Amino acid sequence: MESVDTAMTTLEKLVIFDYSGTLSLEAPRFARRENLVGALAETGLAALGIATPELFWDEIVNPTWVEGSTTQVGYKKVMAGRIAVLGLATGIPEGRIEAAASRFVERYLAESRIDPHWRPILSYLVARRDAGLIIATDHYAEATEAIIGFLRAWDTPAFRVGEAEALSPLFVANSADLGAWKEDRRFWESVKRELSLGVPRLIILIDDFGFNEQAGDRYGERAAISLRQERTTALLQEVFKTAAEVIPFRLEEDPRAPEDAAARLIAETAARIDILLTMEAES
Repeated sequence: MESVDTAMTTLEKLVIFDYSGTLSLEAPRFARRENLVGALAETGLAALGIATPELFWDEIVNPTWVEGSTTQVGYKKVMAGRIAVLGLATGIPEGRIEAAASRFVERYLAESRIDPHWRPILSYLVARRDAGLIIATDHYAEATEAIIGFLRAWDTPAFRVGEAEALSPLFVANSADLGAWKEDRRFWESVKRELSLGVPRLIILIDDFGFNEQAGDRYGERAAISLRQERTTALLQEVFKTAAEVIPFRLEEDPRAPEDAAARLIAETAARIDILLTMEAES
């Protein structure tokens, strides 16, 4: 059996998927106002003063996003710490605050599953001997194991970047594990180093670049999306010294049939991936 170093170094193609808003469409849907208000109430955060989406985004998520997405502190701890700092739950025991934050984060992660329409193309890519597969995400520390758990439930072996002993064609690269976002050179340099990647002949990136995130989430601000795409694409090409084909995954949901819109876009994206891999093989 090949070692990870040998297997990864000799890859001809590298396919990279974003997670939230791309593989997982439920993650941004969870943050819709009608869903978020219920989750805040049912997990106990509303009783602590976090009762509206505006307060949730403006006072909890956005101010703590840098720490939460580039360190191992985790979503639960940064949320509980922020609630305490704001003084919204004065007189309430610390344990109760932490418990509410934990319930919310666990619910969010459980509902942020991979859309099942992606399963055929993921299985196809994992089975290829010439292509490596990476799920690259700007996310909280807890998300890595959640993503791996979703994949293993489909009998798809997956490991975090840095588990050098793992024999797998699929790795999860999380900003919280690597200490930098995807638009930062350090993220991709860490991926390349930890997986001992050589120079693939082709890189394919499928990413919404924040387009599919909900209003209120600073990560999805429209002014930043194009810049994020340009920066990430340039970094991929500079770090891996090869061409990068980018497939933007931008979902314009039909309110009458959102599942159909998502299924169509996923099918179109899967077909595009297959065409690019075939064209490269024939060149």
